[in-house]
Amino acid sequence: MFTRNNVRNVAIIAHVDHGKTTLVDALLKQNGIFRSNEVVADRVMDSNDLERERGITILAKNTAVHYKNTKINIIDTPGHADFGGEVERILSMVDGVILLVDAVEGSMPQTRYVLKKALGLGKKPVVVVNKIDKGGDIDKTMDSIIELFIDLGANDDQLDFKTVYASAKQGFAKTDLNATATDMSALLDVILSEVPAPQGDVDGGLQTIICNVDYD
Repeated sequence: MFTRNNVRNVAIIAHVDHGKTTLVDALLKQNGIFRSNEVVADRVMDSNDLERERGITILAKNTAVHYKNTKINIIDTPGHADFGGEVERILSMVDGVILLVDAVEGSMPQTRYVLKKALGLGKKPVVVVNKIDKGGDIDKTMDSIIELFIDLGANDDQLDFKTVYASAKQGFAKTDLNATATDMSALLDVILSEVPAPQGDVDGGLQTIICNVDYD
């Protein structure tokens, strides 16, 4: 099998309103995706009218950032159990997942639902504790995440997850709570080190999985 070391495929999973789309906004804005004079709306990935109205993700979206000569493909997935079919389809396309958890609210029901599917498919998780600027009991949140992983039957490799502390709204991430951070590079570094590079048969026939599904 051939390994593409300059590519990472990752999905972001979280409960509704824990900051998935805001996190993607921060990654895009800090990686030169937009022109310096371009007017960019908040929640760029929420392109559907109902999504923007309700502040939720209904349809999966894909985007990418380039970091340290690596293309990181990011899929923003629905966080609501009602869109479970969309979630399962997207998880089959990636090699790792970012589990995003609100520092104040902690793990919520739909976090459990989507994480169970990701772990069952053997995906490597990276945990991001978001909204740390709003306070919350970080230790309690981390304990609940570990308990959730154990309860869902995570294997030893999945339990040995890396944790990133972030404020997507303020645009920073760090692996040490006591450190100072001004951008999202800590999260990108963890994605490169923790999410496996995709493998495939370069001599095989062309195969593709559709990410965006729509009709006219």
